[in-house]
Amino acid sequence: MQLRLKLRLATLAGLPLIHPGIYGELVNGVAAYAAAPVAAPAVSDRIAVTVIGKGPDVILIPGLASSGHVWDAAAAHLSAHHRVHVVQVAGFAGMPAGGNASGPVFEPVVEAIHAYVAANHLQGAAVIGHSLGGTMAMRLAIAHPGDAGRVMIVDALPYAGMVFGPQLTVPMVQPQAAMIRDQIVKGTQEAYAAAEPGQMARWIKSHNAEADAATAAASASDHGVVGQALYDDLVTDLRPDLAKIIIPVTILYPWDETSGMPRQAFDTLYTGAYAPLPHAKVERVDGSYHFIMIDQPAVFLQKVDAFLAG
Repeated sequence: MQLRLKLRLATLAGLPLIHPGIYGELVNGVAAYAAAPVAAPAVSDRIAVTVIGKGPDVILIPGLASSGHVWDAAAAHLSAHHRVHVVQVAGFAGMPAGGNASGPVFEPVVEAIHAYVAANHLQGAAVIGHSLGGTMAMRLAIAHPGDAGRVMIVDALPYAGMVFGPQLTVPMVQPQAAMIRDQIVKGTQEAYAAAEPGQMARWIKSHNAEADAATAAASASDHGVVGQALYDDLVTDLRPDLAKIIIPVTILYPWDETSGMPRQAFDTLYTGAYAPLPHAKVERVDGSYHFIMIDQPAVFLQKVDAFLAG
């Protein structure tokens, strides 16, 4: 979930549709992996998982329409001392839609991740999720206590509507969310792909190969799966269940002076949103838009190391 604040749900205010973007393959970094990635046995047609490295388990979940390669730099960094499980959601970034081709996406994908954890005995793994992936990580910790030993949430809120005010509820947002979903789903893949370069410019501050790859991956996502997943996000409110997450949670959120919003507004939003969590550590990363791992890669990896060190 991008949080240049008012952009997050700009569609609900009648502005052009924007959404969390995609991070494609890194041009550099793959060769730095400690070992070649290996595809994990499939447990669901809703996700694919690539595994690399040895050591304590870390599960990485990308965001809405994102490629699992958003985590390439993190996987390369961690694989020397961790076994890293990189999730790819079916229908995002060119992967066939599979089980996500119709019906809800959010809850079934969370259950697919849970099935993967159970099948591979990964209970207690560290889970890191970006954007929609961060919301999925929270839902996993709520629905299946024990699956995660600690969680890092990278620029996501427990409810998307909080961007426009804590008073917003799912019933208030649902009609607009349905309109947004229908707009995307009933459009063409070509129109969706053509709009992505302009949308992605709002989500990534950097102008480099990684940003270009992110845009390419965004355009490759299945517009039907994206539309449904975005709807699911807009009608998922985890606030009532936050207190059930009793494991350590780190929340990273961005701010940049070009956002047009005061830094204090970001601070208040995020610290307030996660106040119910008994073991939450909320940290701002300056000089970044939504894709912290692209805009501030060194700082991001430092934060990940600190998170895993406890």
